[in-house]
Amino acid sequence: MSTIEAAVQLRNVVRQFGQQRVIDGLDLDIAPGEFVALLGASGSGKTTLLRSLAGLDSIDSGQLRVPKARAAVFQEPRLMPWKRAWKNVILGLRIPEAKARAVQALTEVGLAHRLEAYPATLSGGEAQRVALARGLVREPKLLLLDEPFAALDALTRIKMHRLIIELWRKHTPAVLLVTHDVDEAILLADRVIVLADGKIAEQLRIDLPRSRDTGQDGFQAIRARLLNLLGVEVDAPAARPPAINLRRVAHG
Repeated sequence: MSTIEAAVQLRNVVRQFGQQRVIDGLDLDIAPGEFVALLGASGSGKTTLLRSLAGLDSIDSGQLRVPKARAAVFQEPRLMPWKRAWKNVILGLRIPEAKARAVQALTEVGLAHRLEAYPATLSGGEAQRVALARGLVREPKLLLLDEPFAALDALTRIKMHRLIIELWRKHTPAVLLVTHDVDEAILLADRVIVLADGKIAEQLRIDLPRSRDTGQDGFQAIRARLLNLLGVEVDAPAARPPAINLRRVAHG
């Protein structure tokens, strides 16, 4: 991938705390519009990398290039409790017709009816939708997602997966998703990267057709390979999954 093509480019990036290198000479390219998922054990450097890309943490050495237009959504929605939903969406922005932009963003995430709601009155899924709208209103070229669905119940999480794919296809930012959920990574991403000790241990291109679900041909084989890379021993699955099973789905 050339410098011109890459939306994100890291070359020999190092971030350390004391004597510990959390990111250790990392090279990484993310193409414009590419959806990348980042897996790894706790302490592997995933969140440190995301924070560096978001501009919330510095690097100690190396080269890091990211778009100026970027936004981050975290596991906690981080909404201001004294501000209504639409005001949370444009928090920190000075743009023309700010409320109209907030309304548009909230409409995209299915919350046109909750414009005036305070965060305390929102469900967990609604609060995360407001956080996502806050990211989208900035029209990012890079959207950083740090386990944004981890605290949600299973049904809400499925809905959020569908929503993020829909919004990604509409707005076409490059996306980096940090997750501990192997299935989530396969359902959503074009490419899955496994991070270990601050380096890329493996990366897999996910060529499964969309819409994806956990029962489609090839899914379980990719899942087994990723789990093995993460230190969870899993036998290779049969060529075809059972005809009847419980499936997780990500439309897109």
